[in-house]
Amino acid sequence: MLEGLFSAAAGMSAQQLQLDAVSNDLANVSTSGYKSERVGFEDLLYNPVHKAGTETTAGAGAAARIIGRNQTQGPLKETGNPLDLAIQGEGFFQLRRPGGGTALTRDGAFQVNADGSIGDAAGNLLEPPIKLPTGVSASEVRIGADGTVTAQGKRLGRIALATVTAPGALSPEGGGMLAPNAASGAPHPLTGGHITQGALEESNVDLGRDMSTMMTAERAFQMSSTAIQTESQMMAIANQLRS
Repeated sequence: MLEGLFSAAAGMSAQQLQLDAVSNDLANVSTSGYKSERVGFEDLLYNPVHKAGTETTAGAGAAARIIGRNQTQGPLKETGNPLDLAIQGEGFFQLRRPGGGTALTRDGAFQVNADGSIGDAAGNLLEPPIKLPTGVSASEVRIGADGTVTAQGKRLGRIALATVTAPGALSPEGGGMLAPNAASGAPHPLTGGHITQGALEESNVDLGRDMSTMMTAERAFQMSSTAIQTESQMMAIANQLRS
């Protein structure tokens, strides 16, 4: 009888992870460049059960885990801001953190800081660095599809896109930032890549699909909860019969 409790509890835990992932996706539906999470389910251990000369198997429930992120392209939204950049296809912008270290992002909402360097609102600077000369405004900046940055007819540098071996394994750090790790591999230059100036890539969260997934997960969670209550009642009855 305890096996039923364990299986139902495992089911509740798995559905809770699904609900957490969907809730996080819905909370980031307006985050530029956000990629929705992917949840995978798997059976737990099956044990042999011998009854009346026959042998069957009984499962221990299901488990869930985050298996990566959906890397499909999000829709592009034109903004007209010359420092808003969208990546079409693969790749990430590389940012140098103020305290050191490199982060990756698909959020191309950049701005010019006090010394003329281009970075994001959190103070992370593009890597390699791009700096506007004195007297050059952001409205004069032109950025080509290959990332070449020019202003007043002069080349200021090139925004080099990067990628990793397993993009889905990058560690999310909030604010659209992603950190490389052992599973994702180290960042390396991306061959090709296409940058669109004056636009941002929107989140690839599918509201309709995620709302449907949330309702399904909630029902499965409730069913597992009901199963636990039923098992508890059956154990109470069995205890009364023994006494």
